[in-house]
Amino acid sequence: MTVMIDGRGTAEKIRSQLKGKTEKLKQQGLEPCLAVVLVGDDPASHVYVRNKKRAAEKIGIKTKDITLPANTTQAELLQLIDELNGDVTVHAILVQMPLPAQLDENAVIERIDPKKDADGLHPENLGHLFMDQPKALPCTPRGIMVLLEEYQIPVAGKNVVIIGRSNLVGRPLAALMINADATVTVAHSKTKDLQRVASQADILVVATGRAEMVDETYIKEGATVIDVGINRLANGKLVGDVKQASAVTKAAYLTPVPGGVGPMTIAMLMQQTLELAEKSNS
Repeated sequence: MTVMIDGRGTAEKIRSQLKGKTEKLKQQGLEPCLAVVLVGDDPASHVYVRNKKRAAEKIGIKTKDITLPANTTQAELLQLIDELNGDVTVHAILVQMPLPAQLDENAVIERIDPKKDADGLHPENLGHLFMDQPKALPCTPRGIMVLLEEYQIPVAGKNVVIIGRSNLVGRPLAALMINADATVTVAHSKTKDLQRVASQADILVVATGRAEMVDETYIKEGATVIDVGINRLANGKLVGDVKQASAVTKAAYLTPVPGGVGPMTIAMLMQQTLELAEKSNS
């Protein structure tokens, strides 16, 4: 019988621990602050930002919320980031992606001070990750590793297949898995015989952005399946990149959608904000 990995419950446990840590920092005269920059009016981005602000409020983290119009120029956004970099009361900076088409996301990420990089996506932080000298970490991959640890699912020596090679999930997760002594394959749209490659995985991570793409034919009997995707079907139902109904016939562990990886991403963002605040005070 498949064990459903409870991301919500695990995230709640982490938030409870972080609340106590935040209170201690405030007693020491340090108020952790996360600056959240939202450009434009993308509905999904507004929902994500609202969820992040709500999580921060519950923990006691101050948020500095900045909303810019969709026609914001590259120079205006970079100037704002420079100001936040120089603001000693701001410990972590998050620029919500995606950005409007006229803006260069890579240039924006690179402009954020690595010591205030809430998302852990600055090239300097990714470089440290690949050198197994992690500083700020990408939140979704970090959340996945915490879930595996929470459920005592061993990584060392295991065959891990990650479908998806994005800078947000696939690439940094591969580094984290290698650092944890896994044998890692990163598969993608050009991978030959993807079903066969995936079905050899002890741990299969799916981050394709394609609704219910992976069914039981991709899954090894007894594998752990981590579904990173979140997609809305025409009928309004939220589903992952894995077809849950068929995956449960093979998987020993499975993250549901919703309620799996998603809540962990926000919990890791909060944890990273506190860590960056602590480091700024050392």
